[in-house]
Amino acid sequence: MSEKKGAKVFKQKCSQCHTVEEGGAHKQGPNLYGFFGRQSGLADGYSYSTANKKSGIMWGEDTLFDYLENPKKYIKGTKMVFAGIKKDKERKDLIAYLKKTCAA
Repeated sequence: MSEKKGAKVFKQKCSQCHTVEEGGAHKQGPNLYGFFGRQSGLADGYSYSTANKKSGIMWGEDTLFDYLENPKKYIKGTKMVFAGIKKDKERKDLIAYLKKTCAA
Protein backbone atom coordinates (compact mmCIF):
# COMPACT_ATOMS: atom_id res chain seq x y z
CA MET A 1 0.00 0.00 0.00
CA SER A 2 1.26 3.44 -0.91
CA GLU A 3 0.23 6.52 1.07
CA LYS A 4 1.66 8.69 -1.70
CA LYS A 5 -0.53 7.04 -4.34
CA GLY A 6 -3.43 7.19 -1.89
CA ALA A 7 -2.97 10.95 -1.57
CA LYS A 8 -3.31 11.20 -5.33
CA VAL A 9 -6.49 9.08 -5.29
CA PHE A 10 -7.91 11.29 -2.52
CA LYS A 11 -7.15 14.46 -4.47
CA GLN A 12 -8.72 13.08 -7.67
CA LYS A 13 -11.76 11.33 -6.23
CA CYS A 14 -12.51 12.58 -2.71
CA SER A 15 -11.25 16.12 -2.08
CA GLN A 16 -14.11 17.78 -3.93
CA CYS A 17 -16.45 16.62 -1.11
CA HIS A 18 -14.19 15.85 1.90
CA THR A 19 -11.42 17.47 3.96
CA VAL A 20 -8.98 15.51 6.16
CA GLU A 21 -7.25 18.01 8.43
CA GLU A 22 -8.15 18.45 12.09
CA GLY A 23 -10.83 21.12 12.39
CA GLY A 24 -11.35 21.07 8.62
CA ALA A 25 -14.67 22.21 7.20
CA HIS A 26 -17.46 19.92 6.16
CA LYS A 27 -18.15 20.17 2.44
CA GLN A 28 -20.78 18.14 0.60
CA GLY A 29 -19.38 15.27 2.70
CA PRO A 30 -18.06 15.36 6.27
CA ASN A 31 -14.54 16.20 7.37
CA LEU A 32 -12.79 12.84 7.81
CA TYR A 33 -10.31 13.69 10.57
CA GLY A 34 -10.52 11.12 13.37
CA PHE A 35 -13.05 8.85 11.66
CA PHE A 36 -10.96 5.64 11.92
CA GLY A 37 -12.37 3.51 14.71
CA ARG A 38 -15.44 5.75 15.00
CA GLN A 39 -18.99 4.72 14.24
CA SER A 40 -20.43 6.12 11.01
CA GLY A 41 -22.66 9.16 11.15
CA LEU A 42 -21.04 10.82 14.16
CA ALA A 43 -18.92 13.76 12.93
CA ASP A 44 -20.06 16.84 14.85
CA GLY A 45 -21.88 19.43 12.79
CA TYR A 46 -22.56 17.28 9.72
CA SER A 47 -26.06 16.31 8.62
CA TYR A 48 -25.90 12.58 7.83
CA SER A 49 -28.58 10.47 6.16
CA THR A 50 -30.70 8.36 8.49
CA ALA A 51 -29.26 5.26 6.77
CA ASN A 52 -25.72 6.30 7.64
CA LYS A 53 -26.55 7.17 11.25
CA LYS A 54 -28.38 3.87 11.78
CA SER A 55 -25.87 1.64 9.97
CA GLY A 56 -23.79 0.97 13.11
CA ILE A 57 -20.65 0.63 10.99
CA MET A 58 -17.32 1.10 12.76
CA TRP A 59 -14.82 2.55 10.30
CA GLY A 60 -11.70 0.42 9.87
CA GLU A 61 -9.65 -0.96 7.00
CA ASP A 62 -12.06 -3.80 6.22
CA THR A 63 -15.28 -1.77 6.37
CA LEU A 64 -13.74 1.07 4.34
CA PHE A 65 -12.40 -1.35 1.73
CA ASP A 66 -15.90 -2.73 1.14
CA TYR A 67 -17.65 0.65 1.45
CA LEU A 68 -15.38 2.44 -1.03
CA GLU A 69 -16.06 -0.17 -3.69
CA ASN A 70 -19.75 0.79 -3.84
CA PRO A 71 -21.00 3.17 -1.12
CA LYS A 72 -24.68 3.05 -2.17
CA LYS A 73 -24.71 -0.75 -2.01
CA TYR A 74 -22.86 -0.88 1.33
CA ILE A 75 -25.14 1.67 3.06
CA LYS A 76 -28.46 1.59 1.27
CA GLY A 77 -29.95 5.08 1.51
CA THR A 78 -26.65 6.96 1.94
CA LYS A 79 -26.56 10.41 0.41
CA MET A 80 -22.95 9.94 -0.73
CA VAL A 81 -23.12 10.48 -4.48
CA PHE A 82 -20.07 8.49 -5.54
CA ALA A 83 -19.90 5.47 -7.82
CA GLY A 84 -17.06 3.90 -5.85
CA ILE A 85 -13.51 2.74 -6.58
CA LYS A 86 -13.46 -0.62 -8.32
CA LYS A 87 -9.68 -1.26 -8.27
CA ASP A 88 -8.54 -3.05 -5.08
CA LYS A 89 -5.07 -1.41 -5.19
CA GLU A 90 -6.52 2.11 -5.43
CA ARG A 91 -8.77 1.44 -2.44
CA LYS A 92 -5.88 0.03 -0.40
CA ASP A 93 -3.66 3.02 -1.25
CA LEU A 94 -6.45 5.45 -0.34
CA ILE A 95 -7.07 3.67 2.97
CA ALA A 96 -3.32 3.82 3.80
CA TYR A 97 -3.40 7.57 3.13
CA LEU A 98 -6.58 8.16 5.15
CA LYS A 99 -5.37 6.04 8.06
CA LYS A 100 -2.27 8.19 8.43
CA THR A 101 -3.75 11.57 7.53
CA CYS A 102 -7.00 11.30 9.52
CA ALA A 103 -5.54 9.77 12.70
CA ALA A 104 -6.78 11.64 15.75
